[in-house]
Amino acid sequence: MSADPAKPKKPLSDTVRQLGALSTVGISFVLAIVLGAGAGLLLDRWFGTTKVFFLIFFLLGVIAGVLNVYRTAGKFLK
Repeated sequence: MSADPAKPKKPLSDTVRQLGALSTVGISFVLAIVLGAGAGLLLDRWFGTTKVFFLIFFLLGVIAGVLNVYRTAGKFLK
């Protein structure tokens, strides 16, 4: 049996940098949804429609938020 050589530890600065980048994931997810929903509400008021644009832009915000999370997670999982 051969022992696996210990992986070199990352410096603390790299760990803190990664934590900072990952902490923005939640903010960007929520922000994408809020911006999409807000834009939809504004368009509904402007055109006098009943929540049509809200639903469309809310779903677009959710999709954008998921894409942001996927892209950010992909950078750190490699």
